Amino acid sequence: MIPSRLEALLFEESSSVALARLFGDAGKALYLVGGTLRDAFLGRPHEDLDLATDARPDEIKTIAGGWATDLYLAGERFGTVGVIRDGVLHEITTFRSEVYEDESRKPRVRYSNDIVEDLSRRDFTVNAVALRVPVKTGFSPDIVDPYGGLADLGAGLLRTPLDPAVAFGDDPLRMLRMFRFVSTLGFEASADAVKSTADMASRLEIVSAERLRAEIDKLIVGSNVGAALRGLVETGLATFVIPELPALALEQDPMHRHKDVLAHTIAVVEKTSSEVLELRLAALFHDIGKPSTRAFGEEGVSFHHHEAVGARMAEERMRRMRYPKRMVGDVSRLVFLHMRPHTYEMGWTDSAVRRYVRDAGPLLTWLNELVRCDVTTRNRSRARAIEARIDELEARIEELSATEELAALRPPIDGNDVMSYLGLEPGPAVGEIMGILTEYRIENGPYDRTKALELLDKWQASHR
Repeated sequence: MIPSRLEALLFEESSSVALARLFGDAGKALYLVGGTLRDAFLGRPHEDLDLATDARPDEIKTIAGGWATDLYLAGERFGTVGVIRDGVLHEITTFRSEVYEDESRKPRVRYSNDIVEDLSRRDFTVNAVALRVPVKTGFSPDIVDPYGGLADLGAGLLRTPLDPAVAFGDDPLRMLRMFRFVSTLGFEASADAVKSTADMASRLEIVSAERLRAEIDKLIVGSNVGAALRGLVETGLATFVIPELPALALEQDPMHRHKDVLAHTIAVVEKTSSEVLELRLAALFHDIGKPSTRAFGEEGVSFHHHEAVGARMAEERMRRMRYPKRMVGDVSRLVFLHMRPHTYEMGWTDSAVRRYVRDAGPLLTWLNELVRCDVTTRNRSRARAIEARIDELEARIEELSATEELAALRPPIDGNDVMSYLGLEPGPAVGEIMGILTEYRIENGPYDRTKALELLDKWQASHR
């Protein structure tokens, strides 16, 4: 029986059938392969179409060029031609047997005429299944499954088509991708694959930071992220991707219900919203400053200012992983601020609430969620007390927002007004004055233009 998602791919979304006719007329085969076919069998959506053919890249362009609205050729040197039609990307790859040299980050591609050989070079058996695309509707499925991928798909098992040492030697990134599939598909890695990963983990050193980051981004938002993160640490992969993570396993954290900071960190990541990459990354990094700030005193172990140290460490790690500057800033800011709400029990003035909102800025909602998810203690009364404090803080933010423009926290005049009134040119003095006006707004709440001009007069008098 053909899954309904697969029927939709082959019949309702008739572009694949139309392409198959074009390739058939040219004497070439066309197969649905890889993640597209895997997800179709699982009933999962898949945006683009992965296809394989015995046609060479130049032939693919000739066959599909007139049918396509556009061609995407960034992967052509690796045998892949992107064929775009009606907004749908069809990634068509020539059958290949790719070989990675020991110290090279990029594959040396050798083309093949055999679909079985092509499937043998793929990462996992669940991705090493092919279905020949029919040239018309109403067909008996021609499925090529030489390595038991469909059985593994049913069992939720990640095996490599060839010996794991060969598969991971071809491309070491596959070891990290395995745990990405653990996270996103909920599958289990085979014992052989796990053992080979532990033996070959250091091979990740030859993989570019950009490729590592792309896999981590997908892994961290998966629904089974905890098992994946534990796998990264246990096999040693984390040492070559995020070395700060395994370091947490050595640090006792008696404030939480877990025996170490690593277990607590994984629990926090699991609790945060999977839809927000920045929030998941902030959860991953939020306590990485603890190992270097651990101290022992009369009251036991402490991690004073670990949030400040952690923010710097998170920023450095994310820069090395080539994250965009904005994302680096957002995540490090969340790490830096995640302990701030815990001081709310000491009592906050309205100005302290305004300052918290100002410092969090557009990250406020994410920050509050991170703080809530950071509560993993077994002590239910302590957990309820922390939740109550956050509830009260959010209520006060809402109350202040109802009476003043809390989200903006802008003074009633801007830099142009300051320069015009005081006869100043653009420069540091204008920034200093705007800081004074903003600080007054935070400390005292909204005020009018008259009060602002009075503050300008005081500043000018003090600088004569």
